[in-house]
Amino acid sequence: MIADLYDRIVMKAWLPSVPSQSVVSPVLVLLVDHVTLSNLGYFPMFLNRSIDEIVLNPQFADLLAIVKGARNGFTYGAKIRFPHALVMVFLFRSGTLREKFKIIFKATLQHARNLATFATIYKTVMLLLRSTSSDGKEANPHTFLAGLLGGYMVFGRGIQSSVNQQIVIYVFARVVLALARMSVQKGGAVPRELRERVTNNAWPAFAALSWASVMWLYRWQPETIQPSLKSSMKYMYDTPHLIEMLLPGQWLVIVLHISAPNSGLHADHHLRQRYVDSNHWDSFRTLLLQNK
Repeated sequence: MIADLYDRIVMKAWLPSVPSQSVVSPVLVLLVDHVTLSNLGYFPMFLNRSIDEIVLNPQFADLLAIVKGARNGFTYGAKIRFPHALVMVFLFRSGTLREKFKIIFKATLQHARNLATFATIYKTVMLLLRSTSSDGKEANPHTFLAGLLGGYMVFGRGIQSSVNQQIVIYVFARVVLALARMSVQKGGAVPRELRERVTNNAWPAFAALSWASVMWLYRWQPETIQPSLKSSMKYMYDTPHLIEMLLPGQWLVIVLHISAPNSGLHADHHLRQRYVDSNHWDSFRTLLLQNK
């Protein structure tokens, strides 16, 4: 009965390889809402108290913390990715409504599953390291080792999707900022005067160099830029905009397509240059609503 309940309730998206006979199954069952279980006919109401006693038992706290971490990782990943994917797909992707929702679901599922899997690996390794230490306590290197293994297993192996790349780049950027703050904290090896100068000027220099670099790369080495960033920059700086105006009962889509053959004609070159520079208009309408 528990195996059947596991198959019907547990989301196999993030635990696809766990056999129904494993110890994880009853633990996951315990976390399902008791009233839901009773309504499904699997657990009588009088067992709710016993389930609560097991869930609150300190002996199971470490194991249940792993499951709760996986649950929270899945939930957080879905909350973060779904609205982002929904907006980006409907703004910049073509295709049928079914195809768009398929892309949204796939990205959301991957983000949620990866965060849940990482949380499971991280908490499991932390538990094993703590249980094997001499004093039974968490040591300083434990978090680094657990994160190292989880990061490699979930985000480091195989062909990486754009979702994985975005997650890793997001984390890397935060790590760099945190290390920069650590380097100028009081009590460090950096002299006070130099620390104050770095604190006051580091961010302006960082922001300016970042934008200078990305604009240079986009202009001269565009193939090296991440596709979504390149698409956004192309939309802003190179191509005529796709204007969508909501009209009563229908969508009016105005698509301006500029042909750019390799003709070498001066007129064609001049026309294309106007669009590349995004600096030509002849009225308020073509300034704000429709490229020309």
